[in-house]
Amino acid sequence: MSNPFENADGTYLVLINDEGQYSLWPEHIEVPAGWTIQHGPDNRQACVDHIEENWVDMRPRSLVEQMEQR
Repeated sequence: MSNPFENADGTYLVLINDEGQYSLWPEHIEVPAGWTIQHGPDNRQACVDHIEENWVDMRPRSLVEQMEQR
């Protein structure tokens, strides 16, 4: 069985959580609680490109806020 997260021909979603973290997600798998769809469905490369263009700060939102309060 192949890995559904690495299927170059698959259809994917870009998910985001409350901490501003992104995830590449196969369209046919249910979106987990705490995550919302930000982009897609689209091909794998388009979703990867979307993540690379938009997830410019890898720190969780709560850490960014904590650091800004100091």
